[in-house]
Amino acid sequence: MLVALSWLALGLVLAAGSAARACDRAAFAIAIDPGHTRASPGATSARGVPEAQFNEVLARRVLTQLKREGFAKAFLTNRNQAAISLLDRVRRAEERNAQLFVSIHHDSAQPQLLSTWTYHDRKRSYTVDIAGHSLFVSHNNGDTAGSLRFAQLLGSRLLGKCLTPTLHHAETIPGERREVLDKKLGIYRFDDLVVLKSARMPAVLVEAGVIVNRNEELLLRSADHQKKLASALVGAVVDFCEGRAPQPAQLSGCR
Repeated sequence: MLVALSWLALGLVLAAGSAARACDRAAFAIAIDPGHTRASPGATSARGVPEAQFNEVLARRVLTQLKREGFAKAFLTNRNQAAISLLDRVRRAEERNAQLFVSIHHDSAQPQLLSTWTYHDRKRSYTVDIAGHSLFVSHNNGDTAGSLRFAQLLGSRLLGKCLTPTLHHAETIPGERREVLDKKLGIYRFDDLVVLKSARMPAVLVEAGVIVNRNEELLLRSADHQKKLASALVGAVVDFCEGRAPQPAQLSGCR
């Protein structure tokens, strides 16, 4: 009887602890930052589409899904690719008491890794060798541990959806040589990224895929793939809000 009561007491303690860690989605503010602007559009895809357009579309999709999941205070730092400084992106997040900052980008590669093709009568750069997402954190961020935890949660969610990272940012060539913190999850250290190091809250920059890869560009433009990316991001936000620890990630059931 005493043993049974002890187990009951332990169960009540654990239940109380779980309740204390429950995520209040309505109160949890997330800043979704669509990278670049119309005047400074970032990379150009293999078919000539500015990165800023990819970023805007995915950021809006993530925001919509966050709202649908009850994160009423989720917001975009910028809309319609308007002009805004990097520091002002972070200031807007801080003004709205964001507890998490997620910067959405789409990737390219160094010029020496690219080839050239003609698309719609114009020369464009492309690759067939580099594809996949990557995640960046800064050790100069105001909450490095929180940033890394969210990156791990997101990397695990992406891997669980059979999406694998690119490791080309670690190559020993000019413009790269980034330190890899987690090869399996594609997490890199990049201390001087302004939106990461300036943020006091946990902050992660997401390169959702490589738009100079001709095949991946088409995938990244598809609604189904955008939904998959958004689902992984929202799932990671839920994990983070609920205080879950990153779990070992693995590819399962992937072709």
